[in-house]
This record gives sequence, structure tokens and C-alpha cells, in this order.
Amino acid sequence: FGGDSSHVQDQLRHVRKIEATDSAFAAILADRSVVTWGDPDAGGDSSRVQDHLRNVQQIQATGGAFSAILADRSVVTWGNPHVSGDSSDFQEQLRNVQQIQATDGAFAAILADGSVVTWGYADGGGDSCDFQEQLRNVRQIHATD
Repeated sequence: FGGDSSHVQDQLRHVRKIEATDSAFAAILADRSVVTWGDPDAGGDSSRVQDHLRNVQQIQATGGAFSAILADRSVVTWGNPHVSGDSSDFQEQLRNVQQIQATDGAFAAILADGSVVTWGYADGGGDSCDFQEQLRNVRQIHATD
């Protein structure tokens, strides 16, 4: 699952970092662009967002989706929408993102003001509505599977 990179091998030069879902990979290159391969339903196909994957600073992965922080501190996600591959409902909130962490099914982003935005599978940490008052002045997040 995800191990065949032959169709992108010529693009995999000057790789800075690689992240993985359960069956796909995403590589940040030296020019801060991204190359993906593997299961298309698990993030191996980033064609829908490829034009936005420029100046990528960080990538995190759930079991089936990727999330990238760009230089302007906005976020781009792709992959399985059922495990956080669709952050469109949260794009207005996902500004000035400092850090992202992931569980197997959800993402959590720390914003510059110390607040936290979560999305993805609710039982995997994607729904923090009941805890928003407590999620203030957050400096760091760690996740478990």
C-alpha cells in the first residue's frame, strides 16, 4: 500500500521530509512543493489541491488524509474526507496556524492566538466543541492513535 513511487520517481529529488498515511506518502521538496503517491483515497492523489501546495512548511497525516501548513500560515488538506481530508468547513478559522497534530482520524491546529481548531472523525478527536473554553493559550499539542 503506497510503496510504488515509480510514476513520481523523477520528481523525488531534493526531498526534505516525508509523511505517511496508512497507504500513501507525501514528500516536501526543497522548493517547498509536494509530491504524493500511493492510495488515491488515502491522500496519494493531491491533484485536487496541487495548485495550492506551494511554500509548504509542515505536513501531518491521519490514517487517510494529509494536512499542510503553508508559508502564509493557512492550511490545505486532501485525502479521505471521512478521516479529515476535507477542512472546507473550517477554512475561515484556519488562519495563522502555528502547528498541526494528527490522530488516526482527526487533525488539531494551534492558532497564533493559542486557540485550537479540530476537524475530522469526531470520536478520533475531530470534535472539540465541548472543550473550546478550555482550549485557550495552547502552546503545544501531542496526539495518540
